[in-house]
Amino acid sequence: MPDTYVPMTPVADVQEARPVTQREVLVEGRVFDLVRDIVDLGSAGVVTRDYVDHPGAVAIIALNDRDEVLLLRQYRHPVRSFLWEPPAGLLDVAGEDAAQAAARELYEEADLRATSWAVLADYFTTPGGNNEALRVFLARNLTEVPHAEQHERVDEEVGMERAWVPLDEAVSLVLAGDLHNPSAVVGILAAQAARATGWASLRPVDTPWPQRRSRPASLEPLAHQ
Repeated sequence: MPDTYVPMTPVADVQEARPVTQREVLVEGRVFDLVRDIVDLGSAGVVTRDYVDHPGAVAIIALNDRDEVLLLRQYRHPVRSFLWEPPAGLLDVAGEDAAQAAARELYEEADLRATSWAVLADYFTTPGGNNEALRVFLARNLTEVPHAEQHERVDEEVGMERAWVPLDEAVSLVLAGDLHNPSAVVGILAAQAARATGWASLRPVDTPWPQRRSRPASLEPLAHQ
């Protein structure tokens, strides 16, 4: 058996930006932009990187008292597929706290409110191609929103099917390749792992989230040339 490899650097992601000497907005979109950065990598040279400048998002693993997770069936045009997903949404409301955004999305997409919230996982959706940071929350102690108070859904959200899936079954669906939404995959597996610890691994709902972009990348200060 080969010796165990011990890395010189601790195995934990670290924010450490390289200087950006030039930035250009290639396409200004309705929700996010395509930008081009000229990045100084020091001894590795200067490189050009095009990527999507994204406001970030939240997703919610809503778990009822029977350990069933809520999934919503929604059409996703870029992949030409109907996907089963947890409630989720963009962080596109100025000044809105991530936990508040999660509660809003749970109300708007699932007609649910929760009195127990925690952080399950944080991840970058596609770090090689965009800067979207996504936080997955766990919501429990759920109650239905009265019909008269429910949000009126539009576009792809109209008529979404919903399903309560036992958490163990949801894990099996992920591992079988039947679920492809990244927040479903990450959130379901994280919920299973957290449950195995008796929920001891959950983080408080107000845990700092430095990876969340606080303002458009095009407004960040550039390094001096």
